Amino acid sequence: QRRSLAPSQLAKRKAGDEDEEEEEEGWHPPTSRKRQKAASETESGECYRSPFRKPLAQLTNRPHCLDSSQHEAFIRSILSKPFKVPIPNYKGPLGLRSLGVKRAGVRSSLHDPFEEGALVLYEPPVLSAHDQLKIDKDKAPVHVVVDPVLSRVLRPHQREGVKFLWDCVTSRRIPGSHGCIMADEMGLGKTLQCITLMWTLLRQSPDCKPEIEKAVVVSPSSLVRNWYNEVEKWLGGRIQPLAIDGGSKEEIDRKLVGFMNQRGLRVPSPILIISYETFRLHAEVLQKGSVGLVICDEGHRLKNSENQTYQALNSLNTPRRVLISGTPIQNDLLEYFSLVHFVSSGILGTAQEFKRHFEMPILKGRDADASEAERHKGEERLKELISIVNRCLIRRTSDILSKYLPVKIEQVVCCRLTPLQTELYKNFLKQAKPVEELKEGKISVSSLSSITSLKKLCNHPALIYDKCVEEEEGFMGALDLFPAGYSTKSVEPQLSGKMLVLDYILAVTKSTSNDKVVLVSNYTQTLDLFEKLCRNRRYLYVRLDGTMSIKKRAKIVERFNSPSSPEFIFMLSSKAGGCGLNLIGANRLVMFDPDWNPANDEQAMARVWRDGQKKMCYIYRLLSTGTIEEKIFQRQTHKKALSSCVVDEEQDVERHFSLGELKELFTLNETTTSDTHDKIKCRRCVNGHQVRPPPDGSDCTSDLSQWHHCADKRGLQDSVLKAAWDAAVTFTFHHHSHEEQRGIP
Repeated sequence: QRRSLAPSQLAKRKAGDEDEEEEEEGWHPPTSRKRQKAASETESGECYRSPFRKPLAQLTNRPHCLDSSQHEAFIRSILSKPFKVPIPNYKGPLGLRSLGVKRAGVRSSLHDPFEEGALVLYEPPVLSAHDQLKIDKDKAPVHVVVDPVLSRVLRPHQREGVKFLWDCVTSRRIPGSHGCIMADEMGLGKTLQCITLMWTLLRQSPDCKPEIEKAVVVSPSSLVRNWYNEVEKWLGGRIQPLAIDGGSKEEIDRKLVGFMNQRGLRVPSPILIISYETFRLHAEVLQKGSVGLVICDEGHRLKNSENQTYQALNSLNTPRRVLISGTPIQNDLLEYFSLVHFVSSGILGTAQEFKRHFEMPILKGRDADASEAERHKGEERLKELISIVNRCLIRRTSDILSKYLPVKIEQVVCCRLTPLQTELYKNFLKQAKPVEELKEGKISVSSLSSITSLKKLCNHPALIYDKCVEEEEGFMGALDLFPAGYSTKSVEPQLSGKMLVLDYILAVTKSTSNDKVVLVSNYTQTLDLFEKLCRNRRYLYVRLDGTMSIKKRAKIVERFNSPSSPEFIFMLSSKAGGCGLNLIGANRLVMFDPDWNPANDEQAMARVWRDGQKKMCYIYRLLSTGTIEEKIFQRQTHKKALSSCVVDEEQDVERHFSLGELKELFTLNETTTSDTHDKIKCRRCVNGHQVRPPPDGSDCTSDLSQWHHCADKRGLQDSVLKAAWDAAVTFTFHHHSHEEQRGIP
């Protein structure tokens, strides 16, 4: 039978044959059309497979067997090739790492010590090749390098200060002692230097681990928020400090307990910022544990070793202590001893030993009536004291700031009393007779009220008006001296010489410039008078005194410093806010009345001439001519001379005033233009006019090195003060002016 050879017929016949086989042998999966075509091609002997296609190897489920030696060799070849980190220029540790296993490799510093501008606080000793082979790499010391975030903004004197602080607290300057005094003058960046020290100690040490776990900053209550802001400013959120500036006793205790219970390498809040008052009240909580470092800002508060704050801080369990004070000597050397003893106990012996060996010889030698032998002995003991203290004290003067800040002209302005003030002053001295109560030049308790009354009278008669009404001792019949119809409800500048000068200064400043002014006084009653004057003249003002809360203080300071702020005057109580405030929004400051303690005046006057100031600064210190205020200023000069000798090492400070001259406190010199200028026997002036050089050819700065000019109206360069001269000014000193250093004639 003839069969068709057509492909379709061949396929049908093949399918029929397969059906027959399935019936005989059983069922098989159906074959796809594609495979049927491939099979037919195979049967016909024609294959269209590509010549480039390789035959597939047979797959089996049985593993390929290797002998043990081949397997071991294969594993060793894998382990001999360590993992390579796919990061360009990666210099970290290589090799296998596991949880809980110490990192392999040589220890290294936290920051690169060889980077340009790096501030290296510690450098490991250089080892020979032989010593390098013997040393244990897990114990090798590493560099301690300040974080570049901070070292880039530190000025040269601040870099030097950070190195000094680190050497002291790590016992590298004085073995066994871990404390120091940062005594830089105001405005040199003591806060930034201490923040740098804290951050370095909290993060690194030569042993490749943090030096300390926690630090405590104790400051005046008005500066707690300022410290918090400074840490945030310089460290930019790298650390979270705990600032306590208020709250209930239970809440504060809870926060302090939480702070003291922190442990480990990464403490959540390693810095506590607290006020002296809060620390004293909650000292028991802080004394239960240990703290790595304590920093006491405005540390001259610790001048009395018998007060509770000193005792509470001294009992804190911490070896490392840093005391910050721009004015370490305020009244006497024994107070200075208390500060040094707090940070380096025993370095100057006991208090009695210090008084016998140092204080008495030095003070005798500084007295204007001292013999040549006493002066020689005093100088020898002074040199010995300086050599000991300089190991734990660093002090730089504000002269350094002349490189970075505008010129500062500080002027002592002597203002004559008005006729009303003069009559009231003489009437008080006749009735109260306070001079009879002075003994050996020292002020008795009964004389304190007399001093306060005279100081207030120098400010304005309104401050003693109530005493005149009540006819207290010294003011009997004084009410008749006041003008008819006088009332304290309104301020009358013409009744006070200093208030008259102030009125002129403010009016000329307001009308001729856009400068802002800070007014400082020791009495809140005087600030009340300032407020009345500002309301009368329609000056916008803000006021900071002891009644203002801590949080509100920071807000008004920030607002006043803003260039867009409309306030013209910032009134400041020197007792409440004289320390640490930054008032660079103003460039003129009026110190209305002097304080017995020169440190208080220096602190208050340093509020405007600080980092960030862009304008030339003018400081006006107002004194009533021939009165107790000039005597106070003269006493300040004696104290500052002592401070300069011990702290600043100025050997040529003049011995101007004998301690016996303090008996003249309660006198009034009506004929002088400046009692202070007469006392110092100025060799610069002839007939009241300054001559340069002095007519005898001697050194013009030898009799008072910190004063550069004495001036009457013709010698003044300040246009504002010139306008006020005819009102009540009698004489001025240009005090601590930096104009010569900056090339201004």
